[in-house]
Amino acid sequence: MKNIYQFTVKDLNGEEVSLEQYKGKVLLIVNTASGCGFTPQLKEMEALYSEYKDQGVEVLAFPSNNFGGQEPLEGFEIQNFCELNFKTTFPIFEKTDVKGGNQSDLFQFLSNKSENGSVNSTPKWNFHKYLVNKDGKVVDYYYSITKPNSSKVKKAIDKLLAA
Repeated sequence: MKNIYQFTVKDLNGEEVSLEQYKGKVLLIVNTASGCGFTPQLKEMEALYSEYKDQGVEVLAFPSNNFGGQEPLEGFEIQNFCELNFKTTFPIFEKTDVKGGNQSDLFQFLSNKSENGSVNSTPKWNFHKYLVNKDGKVVDYYYSITKPNSSKVKKAIDKLLAA
């Protein structure tokens, strides 16, 4: 079965980043947007990242314009928006298609049980979250309404860190 480390994504500079650099870490992968009602979750993503980064957790943000045109910004405009408004320090990658005909390879993997062996859940809106274990396997997902620093997400992270 595949794992997340087989994928390369682009950062906001357009530089390729191998997800293999996150090997051995628990990942929360989130599709984000700057103009969404859920955008304040960026602050909660940062709180989660600050609390857990020294324990081996990474929060990875993938801006997407797939839902209602809610990510009109490009490149460093996205990073500046997140840093200025929500004091984010977690990695933010290039704007990505998370559903549809141009869906990125990473999000095809994350959303299809036939590829990831665990979950079937294509993002229905911005701030859909995938939880990935230290072995690069997708183990769970959370809809937009679940806050990233909710007790549900934290308990799942704690369990993965202890494994």
